Amino acid sequence: MPLMFDNTILFLLPFIIFGMWASANVQSTFRKYSKVFSSRGMTGAEAAQTLINRLRLDVRIERATGPGLSDHYDPRTHVVRLSNEVHGSRSVAAISVATHEIGHALQDAEGHAALKFRNAFFPVVSIGSNLWMILFLAGIFLSMPILTNIGILLFGLVVLFQIITLPVEFDASKKALALMQENGVLTMEEAPAAKKVLNAAALTYVAAALSAVANLVRLLALSGRRR
Repeated sequence: MPLMFDNTILFLLPFIIFGMWASANVQSTFRKYSKVFSSRGMTGAEAAQTLINRLRLDVRIERATGPGLSDHYDPRTHVVRLSNEVHGSRSVAAISVATHEIGHALQDAEGHAALKFRNAFFPVVSIGSNLWMILFLAGIFLSMPILTNIGILLFGLVVLFQIITLPVEFDASKKALALMQENGVLTMEEAPAAKKVLNAAALTYVAAALSAVANLVRLLALSGRRR
């Protein structure tokens, strides 16, 4: 039976469903709190710049060019890129997302171990994420276990990257909540809404990691079945 129709894919269904729910949940949570405007009147970009100034970080802010919520911190150039939905919005949701990226910038400045490891690991994972399936399928259909094993090894590195990402993201959100309150970016009354936005975003990383682990187990099962 071709790999794509193998019944082991049923093992992945709960994780696929959870991932879809987590993605929909973060979108709906962001939409909900994008309609709740901060009493401080700051935009996402202004809140981020305020924190950069107070923390004395050597970081710039730019508009992200990707679609949707493409906000991220680039440690190579020390740039926080904010999406259109975040950069100019004065909502609690926008400020929460922007401050989360400042959390990553602060991690970088402090030499956060997990972030440094993830950044160093990224080039290897980028290659592995593009090659693992080709090698795995080639090994299956050409009956060459060594190719299958290399494909699984490369995917295992992708899984490890997903797992390493979890503490990095959780810590950035924790830093963001503290920064928003300590620096008066949001009021105490607005903090619970900010926490909901950040928690919803964190669930997407949990879902991705669980799905990756489940897929690795599936690949190992498929490989063992064909030996």
